[in-house]
Amino acid sequence: MSWFRFFIVSFVLLCLPAFAFAFGPHDDLSCTGCHSIHNAKGKLIFAVKANTKLINPKTKLPYSGVTALCLGCHQTPNNGGMGIAPISPEHSHPFDVVPNPKVAKVPASALRDGKLECVGCHDPHPSNPNYKYLRVDTAGGAKMQNFCAMCHPAKADPSSLKKLNVFSSMDERK
Repeated sequence: MSWFRFFIVSFVLLCLPAFAFAFGPHDDLSCTGCHSIHNAKGKLIFAVKANTKLINPKTKLPYSGVTALCLGCHQTPNNGGMGIAPISPEHSHPFDVVPNPKVAKVPASALRDGKLECVGCHDPHPSNPNYKYLRVDTAGGAKMQNFCAMCHPAKADPSSLKKLNVFSSMDERK
């Protein structure tokens, strides 16, 4: 390695902010990858274009709320997204729906406007150290029952029903 290349690499490593060494794919984004600046108010806080093309198979309506923003990136271009790690609404946990209390006891902290939204289960900020940005530590996916127990305690291993530490990158009560 040349002296110049060594100097550049060393300089970059020393000057990178701490969040660049976090835990997931969102780490390469700056705040403005998702959020607007300067005139950010209400829904304008997000720079991502909401996905209004994809239809929710449960409600037969376009997705809404924060979930529509997440699907602006995490859906195929044919379905209104950017094609970044697309998810399948048919093959994943339901989202953008009101939970059925006979199926799940969803804590209020996991709901947005009374619905299951992506950010109820995931906190996508780079400060989240958990596997796949889940709001509950699952030991890298090895203890998913810790996460499932948050809403489905009857189907979880009783040892996982201890008080769960739910991650939040911000205090949303303010």
